[in-house]
Amino acid sequence: MIKKVIISLVLVMAIAVGTLFAINGKNNYDPSKYSATATNGLTVGSTLSFTLPDQFDKASTLTNDTKKIIFVFAKATGHTVREFLKKQDKNYLPSRHTLFVADVSGMPTVIRNTFALPDFRKSPYSVLLIYDKSIAKSYKNKKDANKITIVTLKNKKIINIKTFYSEEELKKVL
Repeated sequence: MIKKVIISLVLVMAIAVGTLFAINGKNNYDPSKYSATATNGLTVGSTLSFTLPDQFDKASTLTNDTKKIIFVFAKATGHTVREFLKKQDKNYLPSRHTLFVADVSGMPTVIRNTFALPDFRKSPYSVLLIYDKSIAKSYKNKKDANKITIVTLKNKKIINIKTFYSEEELKKVL
């Protein structure tokens, strides 16, 4: 009897997991709609250009008005930035001509669709997302991939780069 109950529970769990993968395992990212370039990666003097989707799949294009971009390439630093931004009013980033870009290219699609995107959608601010590993590679500096990276721009050209871990440093730089 117990054996049948355990087998039934395992079967129900397998069906549930299969259904979850079927529903949330589809990648809805359309690479033909988005692009990103950095003439020399994230280095001073490099010129950036991109059109990336936000958490609601709304395309955003980098403009000459953008003064700073916050890049995160790791889960921990993404959480640090998000915790900081939760404490700010919803116009904090736009009033500073600042964008927040998070790399989600390494996440399995089902995890991204089931957990990360719904969480991002709760944010009152825009989070631009890098879905494509080739785009992430052109922006990611491996030695600083676990840090928060803030680039300062003038007409899309990087004039300064700061990397750090803490919310306190984030506040100072912004």
